Amino acid sequence: MKRIVGSLILFAAILILLPSILVLPFGAPEMKPQTSEGNQMTKEKITKAVEVDVPVFRSDQKETINIPIEDYVKGVVAAEMPSDFNMEALKAQALTARTFVVTKLKNPSANLPDQAVVTDTIQDQVYKDQAQLKKAWGEEFDEKFARIEEAVQATSGQILTYEGNPIYASFFSTSNGYTENSEDYWENQAPYLRSVESPWDVDSPKYEDKATFTVAEFEQKLGVALSNNSIGSIENLTEGKRVAEVSVGGKTFTGREIRDLLGLRSSDFTWERVGDTINVVTKGYGHGVGMSQYGANGMAEDGKAYADIVKHYYQGVAISEMENYVTDYTAQR
Repeated sequence: MKRIVGSLILFAAILILLPSILVLPFGAPEMKPQTSEGNQMTKEKITKAVEVDVPVFRSDQKETINIPIEDYVKGVVAAEMPSDFNMEALKAQALTARTFVVTKLKNPSANLPDQAVVTDTIQDQVYKDQAQLKKAWGEEFDEKFARIEEAVQATSGQILTYEGNPIYASFFSTSNGYTENSEDYWENQAPYLRSVESPWDVDSPKYEDKATFTVAEFEQKLGVALSNNSIGSIENLTEGKRVAEVSVGGKTFTGREIRDLLGLRSSDFTWERVGDTINVVTKGYGHGVGMSQYGANGMAEDGKAYADIVKHYYQGVAISEMENYVTDYTAQR
Protein backbone atom coordinates (compact mmCIF):
# COMPACT_ATOMS: atom_id res chain seq x y z
CA MET A 1 0.00 0.00 0.00
CA LYS A 2 2.84 2.42 0.80
CA ARG A 3 4.36 1.68 -2.60
CA ILE A 4 1.05 2.54 -4.33
CA VAL A 5 0.66 5.77 -2.35
CA GLY A 6 4.22 6.74 -3.19
CA SER A 7 3.65 6.13 -6.88
CA LEU A 8 0.52 8.28 -6.87
CA ILE A 9 2.40 11.13 -5.17
CA LEU A 10 5.21 10.90 -7.76
CA PHE A 11 2.67 10.89 -10.65
CA ALA A 12 0.94 13.98 -9.22
CA ALA A 13 4.26 15.74 -8.95
CA ILE A 14 5.04 15.04 -12.58
CA LEU A 15 1.70 16.50 -13.64
CA ILE A 16 2.43 19.68 -11.67
CA LEU A 17 5.89 20.05 -13.20
CA LEU A 18 4.76 19.36 -16.77
CA PRO A 19 1.48 21.25 -17.32
CA SER A 20 2.12 21.92 -20.99
CA ILE A 21 2.31 18.36 -22.35
CA LEU A 22 0.65 18.33 -25.80
CA VAL A 23 -1.91 15.54 -26.24
CA LEU A 24 -2.86 14.77 -29.85
CA PRO A 25 -6.39 13.52 -30.47
CA PHE A 26 -6.74 9.85 -31.27
CA GLY A 27 -5.83 9.12 -34.87
CA ALA A 28 -4.06 12.46 -35.49
CA PRO A 29 -1.12 12.25 -37.90
CA GLU A 30 2.40 12.28 -36.57
CA MET A 31 3.87 15.79 -36.45
CA LYS A 32 6.98 15.94 -38.63
CA PRO A 33 9.59 18.64 -39.26
CA GLN A 34 8.86 20.85 -42.25
CA THR A 35 11.50 20.72 -44.98
CA SER A 36 10.10 23.02 -47.67
CA GLU A 37 10.05 26.80 -47.36
CA GLY A 38 6.55 26.86 -48.79
CA ASN A 39 5.36 24.37 -46.17
CA GLN A 40 6.82 26.40 -43.30
CA MET A 41 3.75 28.64 -43.34
CA THR A 42 1.52 27.24 -40.63
CA LYS A 43 -2.05 26.12 -41.22
CA GLU A 44 -3.13 28.92 -38.89
CA LYS A 45 -1.56 31.55 -41.16
CA ILE A 46 -3.05 29.95 -44.25
CA THR A 47 -6.57 29.99 -42.83
CA LYS A 48 -6.10 33.65 -41.91
CA ALA A 49 -5.11 34.59 -45.47
CA VAL A 50 -7.07 37.64 -46.55
CA GLU A 51 -10.04 36.95 -48.78
CA VAL A 52 -10.01 38.78 -52.09
CA ASP A 53 -12.07 38.55 -55.26
CA VAL A 54 -10.54 38.74 -58.72
CA PRO A 55 -12.53 40.68 -61.35
CA VAL A 56 -12.21 38.38 -64.37
CA PHE A 57 -13.51 39.35 -67.80
CA ARG A 58 -15.25 36.22 -69.13
CA SER A 59 -14.71 36.33 -72.85
CA ASP A 60 -17.73 34.18 -73.73
CA GLN A 61 -20.21 36.06 -71.57
CA LYS A 62 -18.64 39.45 -72.37
CA GLU A 63 -18.88 40.51 -68.73
CA THR A 64 -16.69 40.81 -65.65
CA ILE A 65 -17.31 38.35 -62.81
CA ASN A 66 -15.77 38.55 -59.34
CA ILE A 67 -14.19 35.20 -58.43
CA PRO A 68 -12.59 34.36 -55.03
CA ILE A 69 -8.85 34.23 -55.63
CA GLU A 70 -8.33 30.59 -54.58
CA ASP A 71 -11.20 29.49 -56.85
CA TYR A 72 -9.65 31.55 -59.63
CA VAL A 73 -6.29 29.83 -59.10
CA LYS A 74 -7.95 26.42 -59.32
CA GLY A 75 -9.51 27.37 -62.64
CA VAL A 76 -6.17 28.58 -64.00
CA VAL A 77 -4.19 25.51 -62.91
CA ALA A 78 -6.87 23.23 -64.38
CA ALA A 79 -6.81 25.11 -67.68
CA GLU A 80 -3.06 25.68 -67.97
CA MET A 81 -1.45 22.40 -66.80
CA PRO A 82 -2.37 18.73 -67.35
CA SER A 83 -4.06 17.45 -64.20
CA ASP A 84 -2.04 14.23 -64.26
CA PHE A 85 1.25 16.09 -63.81
CA ASN A 86 3.22 15.40 -60.65
CA MET A 87 1.61 17.04 -57.59
CA GLU A 88 4.69 19.19 -56.92
CA ALA A 89 4.50 20.57 -60.46
CA LEU A 90 0.81 21.38 -59.94
CA LYS A 91 1.72 23.18 -56.72
CA ALA A 92 4.36 25.20 -58.57
CA GLN A 93 1.75 26.12 -61.18
CA ALA A 94 -0.67 27.19 -58.44
CA LEU A 95 2.01 29.43 -56.98
CA THR A 96 2.72 31.08 -60.34
CA ALA A 97 -0.98 31.56 -61.08
CA ARG A 98 -1.64 33.22 -57.73
CA THR A 99 1.46 35.40 -58.01
CA PHE A 100 0.53 36.49 -61.52
CA VAL A 101 -2.91 37.71 -60.51
CA VAL A 102 -1.70 39.41 -57.31
CA THR A 103 0.73 41.39 -59.46
CA LYS A 104 -2.20 42.34 -61.68
CA LEU A 105 -4.31 43.34 -58.67
CA LYS A 106 -1.54 45.67 -57.52
CA ASN A 107 -0.97 47.07 -61.00
CA PRO A 108 -4.24 46.83 -62.94
CA SER A 109 -4.28 47.50 -66.66
CA ALA A 110 -6.28 50.49 -67.82
CA ASN A 111 -7.35 48.94 -71.11
CA LEU A 112 -9.42 45.99 -69.87
CA PRO A 113 -13.22 46.25 -70.13
CA ASP A 114 -15.75 46.54 -67.32
CA GLN A 115 -13.23 47.10 -64.46
CA ALA A 116 -11.62 43.71 -65.05
CA VAL A 117 -8.14 42.98 -63.72
CA VAL A 118 -7.52 39.95 -65.94
CA THR A 119 -9.18 38.17 -68.84
CA ASP A 120 -9.75 34.41 -69.01
CA THR A 121 -7.60 34.04 -72.14
CA ILE A 122 -3.92 33.70 -73.02
CA GLN A 123 -3.77 37.50 -72.89
CA ASP A 124 -3.31 36.88 -69.16
CA GLN A 125 -3.91 33.34 -67.90
CA VAL A 126 -6.47 30.88 -69.24
CA TYR A 127 -9.23 30.34 -66.68
CA LYS A 128 -12.04 27.78 -66.84
CA ASP A 129 -14.90 27.44 -64.38
CA GLN A 130 -16.18 24.11 -63.11
CA ALA A 131 -18.95 23.93 -65.71
CA GLN A 132 -16.37 24.21 -68.49
CA LEU A 133 -14.11 21.66 -66.82
CA LYS A 134 -16.97 19.18 -66.35
CA LYS A 135 -17.74 19.48 -70.04
CA ALA A 136 -14.09 18.95 -70.96
CA TRP A 137 -13.31 16.15 -68.49
CA GLY A 138 -16.64 14.34 -68.36
CA GLU A 139 -16.65 11.39 -65.95
CA GLU A 140 -13.06 12.15 -64.95
CA PHE A 141 -13.98 15.54 -63.49
CA ASP A 142 -14.11 14.54 -59.81
CA GLU A 143 -10.77 12.75 -59.89
CA LYS A 144 -8.97 15.45 -61.86
CA PHE A 145 -10.42 18.40 -59.99
CA ALA A 146 -9.55 16.79 -56.65
CA ARG A 147 -5.87 16.85 -57.67
CA ILE A 148 -6.14 20.52 -58.65
CA GLU A 149 -7.78 21.38 -55.33
CA GLU A 150 -5.06 19.56 -53.41
CA ALA A 151 -2.32 21.51 -55.18
CA VAL A 152 -4.02 24.87 -54.68
CA GLN A 153 -4.85 24.24 -51.02
CA ALA A 154 -1.27 23.14 -50.32
CA THR A 155 -0.03 26.57 -51.47
CA SER A 156 -2.96 28.63 -50.21
CA GLY A 157 -2.05 32.25 -49.59
CA GLN A 158 1.47 31.93 -50.98
CA ILE A 159 3.05 34.02 -53.75
CA LEU A 160 6.52 34.60 -55.18
CA THR A 161 8.38 37.82 -54.41
CA TYR A 162 11.70 39.36 -55.38
CA GLU A 163 13.20 41.90 -52.99
CA GLY A 164 9.83 42.33 -51.32
CA ASN A 165 7.66 42.71 -54.44
CA PRO A 166 5.43 40.19 -56.26
CA ILE A 167 7.07 39.01 -59.46
CA TYR A 168 5.77 38.73 -63.01
CA ALA A 169 5.44 34.94 -62.88
CA SER A 170 5.52 34.09 -66.58
CA PHE A 171 5.43 30.46 -67.66
CA PHE A 172 5.27 28.44 -70.86
CA SER A 173 4.91 24.85 -72.04
CA THR A 174 8.28 23.44 -73.09
CA SER A 175 11.82 24.77 -73.35
CA ASN A 176 14.53 23.90 -75.84
CA GLY A 177 16.74 22.85 -72.93
CA TYR A 178 17.15 26.40 -71.61
CA THR A 179 14.87 29.22 -70.53
CA GLU A 180 15.22 32.70 -71.97
CA ASN A 181 16.37 35.97 -70.43
CA SER A 182 13.34 38.25 -70.31
CA GLU A 183 14.99 41.03 -72.33
CA ASP A 184 15.87 38.60 -75.12
CA TYR A 185 12.17 38.05 -75.85
CA TRP A 186 10.46 41.08 -74.32
CA GLU A 187 11.80 44.60 -73.91
CA ASN A 188 12.29 44.72 -70.15
CA GLN A 189 14.94 43.01 -68.08
CA ALA A 190 13.78 41.27 -64.89
CA PRO A 191 16.55 40.07 -62.54
CA TYR A 192 14.61 36.93 -61.61
CA LEU A 193 13.79 35.95 -65.22
CA ARG A 194 17.24 34.64 -66.16
CA SER A 195 18.21 31.91 -68.57
CA VAL A 196 18.65 28.58 -66.76
CA GLU A 197 19.13 25.03 -67.94
CA SER A 198 16.02 22.88 -68.28
CA PRO A 199 17.12 19.44 -69.51
CA TRP A 200 13.90 17.70 -68.45
CA ASP A 201 11.97 19.15 -71.40
CA VAL A 202 13.46 16.71 -73.88
CA ASP A 203 10.80 14.23 -72.69
CA SER A 204 7.96 16.61 -73.57
CA PRO A 205 5.75 15.57 -76.51
CA LYS A 206 6.03 19.21 -77.60
CA TYR A 207 9.83 19.33 -77.57
CA GLU A 208 10.25 19.26 -81.37
CA ASP A 209 7.98 20.29 -84.21
CA LYS A 210 8.20 20.74 -87.98
CA ALA A 211 6.40 23.28 -90.12
CA THR A 212 6.41 23.31 -93.93
CA PHE A 213 5.86 26.28 -96.24
CA THR A 214 5.97 26.79 -99.96
CA VAL A 215 8.48 29.43 -101.06
CA ALA A 216 5.57 31.68 -102.03
CA GLU A 217 3.97 31.33 -98.57
CA PHE A 218 7.29 31.99 -96.88
CA GLU A 219 7.92 35.13 -98.95
CA GLN A 220 4.40 36.41 -98.40
CA LYS A 221 4.46 35.91 -94.63
CA LEU A 222 7.85 37.61 -94.22
CA GLY A 223 7.40 40.22 -96.93
CA VAL A 224 10.62 39.23 -98.70
CA ALA A 225 11.75 37.92 -102.07
CA LEU A 226 14.15 34.98 -102.02
CA SER A 227 16.82 34.66 -104.65
CA ASN A 228 18.00 31.36 -106.15
CA ASN A 229 17.99 28.60 -103.53
CA SER A 230 18.88 30.88 -100.63
CA ILE A 231 16.75 31.32 -97.52
CA GLY A 232 18.89 33.49 -95.31
CA SER A 233 21.30 33.13 -92.44
CA ILE A 234 20.98 33.06 -88.66
CA GLU A 235 23.29 35.79 -87.40
CA ASN A 236 23.41 35.10 -83.65
CA LEU A 237 21.69 33.30 -80.77
CA THR A 238 20.43 34.36 -77.37
CA GLU A 239 21.80 32.99 -74.11
CA GLY A 240 18.84 30.61 -74.15
CA LYS A 241 20.04 29.14 -77.48
CA ARG A 242 17.19 30.67 -79.48
CA VAL A 243 17.51 32.78 -82.60
CA ALA A 244 18.35 36.37 -81.71
CA GLU A 245 18.71 37.75 -85.22
CA VAL A 246 18.33 36.38 -88.73
CA SER A 247 18.88 37.85 -92.19
CA VAL A 248 16.35 36.88 -94.88
CA GLY A 249 15.99 38.33 -98.36
CA GLY A 250 17.99 41.42 -97.46
CA LYS A 251 15.93 42.12 -94.33
CA THR A 252 16.84 41.54 -90.68
CA PHE A 253 14.40 39.96 -88.22
CA THR A 254 14.51 38.96 -84.59
CA GLY A 255 13.81 35.34 -83.76
CA ARG A 256 10.56 36.41 -82.10
CA GLU A 257 9.45 38.25 -85.24
CA ILE A 258 10.06 35.14 -87.36
CA ARG A 259 8.17 33.02 -84.83
CA ASP A 260 5.19 35.38 -84.89
CA LEU A 261 5.13 35.83 -88.66
CA LEU A 262 5.40 32.12 -89.44
CA GLY A 263 3.31 30.97 -86.47
CA LEU A 264 6.10 28.77 -85.09
CA ARG A 265 6.03 27.04 -81.72
CA SER A 266 9.37 28.51 -80.66
CA SER A 267 12.05 31.02 -81.62
CA ASP A 268 14.60 28.16 -81.57
CA PHE A 269 14.43 27.12 -85.21
CA THR A 270 16.46 25.86 -88.13
CA TRP A 271 15.34 25.70 -91.73
CA GLU A 272 16.21 24.26 -95.10
CA ARG A 273 14.93 24.74 -98.62
CA VAL A 274 14.11 21.72 -100.75
CA GLY A 275 12.99 22.84 -104.20
CA ASP A 276 9.83 24.88 -103.75
CA THR A 277 9.46 23.88 -100.11
CA ILE A 278 10.95 25.32 -96.92
CA ASN A 279 11.04 23.05 -93.86
CA VAL A 280 11.34 24.70 -90.45
CA VAL A 281 12.20 22.61 -87.38
CA THR A 282 11.61 24.12 -83.94
CA LYS A 283 12.62 23.04 -80.44
CA GLY A 284 10.44 23.96 -77.47
CA TYR A 285 6.95 25.42 -77.27
CA GLY A 286 6.28 28.95 -76.04
CA HIS A 287 8.17 32.17 -75.39
CA GLY A 288 10.68 30.45 -73.11
CA VAL A 289 10.62 33.04 -70.30
CA GLY A 290 10.05 31.90 -66.70
CA MET A 291 8.86 28.45 -65.66
CA SER A 292 8.74 25.60 -68.14
CA GLN A 293 5.70 23.47 -67.32
CA TYR A 294 7.17 20.24 -68.67
CA GLY A 295 10.47 21.14 -67.03
CA ALA A 296 8.65 21.62 -63.73
CA ASN A 297 7.06 18.21 -64.10
CA GLY A 298 10.43 16.66 -64.88
CA MET A 299 11.95 18.24 -61.77
CA ALA A 300 9.04 16.95 -59.69
CA GLU A 301 9.47 13.46 -61.10
CA ASP A 302 13.11 13.69 -60.02
CA GLY A 303 11.94 14.29 -56.46
CA LYS A 304 12.11 18.10 -56.26
CA ALA A 305 9.54 19.97 -54.16
CA TYR A 306 7.56 22.87 -55.55
CA ALA A 307 9.69 25.40 -53.67
CA ASP A 308 12.78 23.99 -55.40
CA ILE A 309 11.06 24.16 -58.78
CA VAL A 310 10.01 27.81 -58.59
CA LYS A 311 13.38 28.87 -57.21
CA HIS A 312 15.11 27.22 -60.15
CA TYR A 313 13.03 28.96 -62.79
CA TYR A 314 12.71 32.29 -60.97
CA GLN A 315 16.14 33.24 -59.70
CA GLY A 316 16.50 34.84 -56.27
CA VAL A 317 12.81 34.73 -55.33
CA ALA A 318 11.19 34.04 -51.96
CA ILE A 319 7.86 32.46 -51.08
CA SER A 320 5.81 35.06 -49.21
CA GLU A 321 2.35 35.49 -47.75
CA MET A 322 -0.20 36.98 -50.12
CA GLU A 323 -2.05 38.92 -47.44
CA ASN A 324 0.88 41.33 -47.08
CA TYR A 325 0.36 42.49 -50.67
CA VAL A 326 -3.40 42.67 -51.23
CA THR A 327 -4.53 44.54 -48.10
CA ASP A 328 -4.51 47.88 -49.90
CA TYR A 329 -6.47 46.44 -52.80
CA THR A 330 -9.16 44.89 -50.60
CA ALA A 331 -9.48 48.15 -48.65
CA GLN A 332 -10.28 49.99 -51.89
CA ARG A 333 -13.00 47.57 -53.01
